[in-house]
Amino acid sequence: MIEQRIQQQFFESADLLYQAAEQLARPLAMAAQMVVDAITGGNRILCAAHGLASMEADYLAARLAGRFEQERPGLAAWSLAAQARDAAGLDLARLLQAHGHPGDVLIMIEPLREQRDAWQPALAVAHAQEMSIIALTAQPQGAADEWRGVLQDTDIQIRVSHAREPRVVEAQRVLLHALADAVDLQLLGSDE
Repeated sequence: MIEQRIQQQFFESADLLYQAAEQLARPLAMAAQMVVDAITGGNRILCAAHGLASMEADYLAARLAGRFEQERPGLAAWSLAAQARDAAGLDLARLLQAHGHPGDVLIMIEPLREQRDAWQPALAVAHAQEMSIIALTAQPQGAADEWRGVLQDTDIQIRVSHAREPRVVEAQRVLLHALADAVDLQLLGSDE
């Protein structure tokens, strides 16, 4: 019984990743181009999240500023989530007011659909400061897009459709890896 339950975790994750590969390749490629355009244009990548997802923002910023799989100069990327944790009470909207500039890219990571309202102030600031937004979001399959009206047409939404948060988090980590790889490919070419 327990072994079947464990196997089901892997099967469920693999099924979601297969579906995501088909559905999200195009928006992910567009997001990678947005990041490359910002970096080559002298702008920065600001990674943000709330709660436990802030570790994913930290992870992506570290992969971009450091390295993914190939050696390269560091990219101008950092985690606003880390800064928000370090300065108790400092919210993402205030951090974006302080650090965001036109042409910068905000990468927001949100695996919980009920957190949409918490993002509205930060997204409003990013839009007002003419930043581009890449939004990794979640929603159950068949549900209406709850981010419509919060995100603009120029923003890129990469939405994982699944009811279970652990599956969404797993898929978003793979998306972050694919994004970092696509950025490196565009900047450095293939290492193969």
